[in-house]
Order: sequence, then structure tokens, then C-alpha cells
Amino acid sequence: MTEDVRNIVLGLIAAGISAALGWLARTYLWKRRLRRKQAFFGLPDNSESLLVVNRDAGGAELTVKRHDVFALLELSALIKDCGAHAQVVAHDTAQQGFGERTEFCVGGPASNRRMAAHMVSLLPGIRVNTDPEPGPDRGAFQIGSERYRLEPGRTEYVILARLTAGESKEARPVFLFCGQLPITNQAATRYLARHHERLARKHGNSSFVLLLKVVNSGAYGPDVVELVADVTKSAQTPLPASATTPRNSHRAK
Repeated sequence: MTEDVRNIVLGLIAAGISAALGWLARTYLWKRRLRRKQAFFGLPDNSESLLVVNRDAGGAELTVKRHDVFALLELSALIKDCGAHAQVVAHDTAQQGFGERTEFCVGGPASNRRMAAHMVSLLPGIRVNTDPEPGPDRGAFQIGSERYRLEPGRTEYVILARLTAGESKEARPVFLFCGQLPITNQAATRYLARHHERLARKHGNSSFVLLLKVVNSGAYGPDVVELVADVTKSAQTPLPASATTPRNSHRAK
């Protein structure tokens, strides 16, 4: 074997080793990233999850608003990426506890009984105005001493929460997407899909409650979303019985 041939063979061997090491490194990083994603969502391989949606008031069939359907599609993609499975159930048929399966609950408490129950049990510091009569506070969020009013098409708010029951590492989380309008539910699921890695780095697998603002949905749809505040502490601190008129109201300027 001449020296030139030997150099070519050694070069091919080195290239093969480098390619194999690169593939192994990429595979390791991909698996680590997947495991972190699965841990954040509580969705190990082949696990089951619930997608809880509101039932349209127009009939007995499970009819979901268009933007809530888009929200379910966003969540279904996340669940599939984790190698898990999803079951879609109506809010008034999901009569079970939480912690055994990851739950994604979509819709406000006025149309979603399951959401209303979660808000009372898990987020006693948030009050949602569900009065059907028109008025400036219709659909408004009260969080502590702050009130966040709905201005359709201009400024709309949504609660995005990841909550766990107790301290057990085996307990699966429940994710809440409680918006003032259906388009805000879609905005919150899209925000979660885009920022789950950052949220996992910041909060780990702990509970958190975020208040998001959807800006000018009439022009931009669900795409322009701002983080208003991390309201975890306020949301989990029960409001006093006398807290009916908060000091401040937030409106679009």
C-alpha cells in the first residue's frame, strides 16, 4: 500500500468516526431535549392525556368554537411530539380528579364547568366576571387588586397556567387556557408551543400562572401576545370575601 492510499484510507476512517460521533451527539441532545419536554408536560412515552373543551350551548353534540379547534390542534401537535396520546372530552363529562393524566383544559368558566371547578379549587385568587349582560366589566379578570377588562379586537387577556396537585413527582399537571374570548385560548396554546422550553428552564416542573395579553387580534389574530405578569402568588392566594372593587383597572391606551 502506497503512502497516498494509506492517507486516503486513514482520512476515510477519520471522517467515518467523526460522522458517527456527530450522530451520537445529536441523538443524545435530541433525546435529552425530548425527555425535558416530556417531563414539563407530564407526557412520557405512550401516556394518555385529556383535552377538555366546552360544549356549544346550541345542542347536545360536542361542537367546539373555531378558535378552540385551532387551540386543540396546537396541543395535539405537542402531545404527538412527546409520543403520547390524547382523548377529547366535553367539559361536562370529564368527571374525574386530576394528577393521574395530564389535562389540557380550554375555555373560560362561563362555558366550561371543568374550568370553573379548577379556578375555584386551584386559583382562588382569580375571579372572572361571567355576567352575560353587556357592561364594561363583562368578561373582566380580577387578580388580587387588579382588574383586566376586555376590549374585543383590541386588548384581550388569557390565563395560562401549569398546576400540579401536591408535591408528588408522579402527579401529572393540568394546563389551563382560560381566555376572555376563544381567540385568546388559541393565542395561549400557541404561546405555550413556542415558549415551553423557556418556561421549563424558568419554572422547572413547578406550578406557574401567567397573565397574557393578546394585542389587536382584529388585525393580527392570535399571533401578537405579550406577557403581562407572572401572577402565580396572587392567583393562589384566596381573595377576601369583601374584594369586589379592585383599586386599578387595565384598559387599552
